[in-house]
Amino acid sequence: MGMVLIFFFSLIGSISPSYAFDPLDPYGNITIKWDLLLSNSGTNNVMVSIYNFQQYRHVEPPGWKLNWAWRGKEVIWAMQGAEATEQGNCSEFKGPTLPHCCEKKPFIVDLLPGTNYNSQTQNCCKAGVLSSIKQDPSKYAATFQMAVGGSGTYSRFVMPEDLKLGVPGYSCGGAVKVKPSRYTTDGGRRWTQALATWNVTCMYSQILASPTPRCCVSLSAFYNQTIVSCPRCSCGCQGQPGTECVKYGEIPPLLKQNHDPATPVVRCSEHMCPIRVHWHLKESYKQYWRVKITITNFNIMKNYSEWNLVVLHPNLQSLTQVFSFNYAPLNRYGYINDSGMFWGLPFYNDILLQEGKNGNLQTEILLRKDPGIFTFREGWAFPRKIQFNGDECVMPPPDEYPSLPNRGHIASATKPFIIIFSLFLSIFML
Repeated sequence: MGMVLIFFFSLIGSISPSYAFDPLDPYGNITIKWDLLLSNSGTNNVMVSIYNFQQYRHVEPPGWKLNWAWRGKEVIWAMQGAEATEQGNCSEFKGPTLPHCCEKKPFIVDLLPGTNYNSQTQNCCKAGVLSSIKQDPSKYAATFQMAVGGSGTYSRFVMPEDLKLGVPGYSCGGAVKVKPSRYTTDGGRRWTQALATWNVTCMYSQILASPTPRCCVSLSAFYNQTIVSCPRCSCGCQGQPGTECVKYGEIPPLLKQNHDPATPVVRCSEHMCPIRVHWHLKESYKQYWRVKITITNFNIMKNYSEWNLVVLHPNLQSLTQVFSFNYAPLNRYGYINDSGMFWGLPFYNDILLQEGKNGNLQTEILLRKDPGIFTFREGWAFPRKIQFNGDECVMPPPDEYPSLPNRGHIASATKPFIIIFSLFLSIFML
């Protein structure tokens, strides 16, 4: 058994970037583009742009934190739109002005909103937060500029290596030189271009982001009194290493309020998940059926801003109306329309508050019954997959889904009554 586990983990370590492939977002990635704009007298002006090309997965606070390793003795003389967390040892340089950063492996973070206008660049100053391209196309990119120089005989810019995004779950490949970027000026009448351009692609893996799942799904239906709860220990078990929970009625101690955000402090439950999504088949009409979706936050320490929910179900192609949520289909393959994304309305329910009385959001959706495929049998009306903020939720086993009433039991229960009533009627007639 031990050899099997060793083989399994060694296999994970050797898997290519396709290991992070997401079938619901096959082209999703975060691309970091480096543009060399000017090279003059040992100083190179570089513009770095971060684009989130993912349909529904976004970068949450505390945001991105870029890191790389210079190949030589490069330093950053000045920055705009971002800043290095450490200046480092700049004792080699003399004069009234020292470089902004002399670190061999600098860490770069975004500026905060409200930063002095002279320090800003386009698409900067969002505290490192990036929205997904479908949820908010105006906030899916970040940009900063820097003047790169060096000591000694440094002159030619060399692309750094070992780039990291600084967000859990993401791994980045090497820099690839591509066709130089082009920029428009003077209202589109003139075009300029960079001296050189490199792209770095970063992919997300849920297993790298968290050793355990982060959400689970419970189910119920109007035709069955049974509520199918989240599977036990979906996101961990109480008392298990790496899990922290607070019992109902208790307040988390101060030490837990300063805990590592990678380990959420949740309200104690059977499933131990920070997020639970409940799918309830509410009503059935002649031509339509209605579903109620409830998202509950069990995380005591965290609000989820700009959250989103992705659902995979074949009847989403006939979605008629969504109440109190935004919705957009994910036509990832063009001819298949069986998945979609839900997210909150701005300034109304786009923030899922921490665990408590207000720590839940809900909506109802109305779907048309597609002739030939719609049925309540065999759990068809329940979702195939649900993701919260890009992480797949644990579903109950299919054999536990709420089932339709057994007609055989109904018939056997009513048969004695029919016999007694028939005998009574015969005696009365005599």
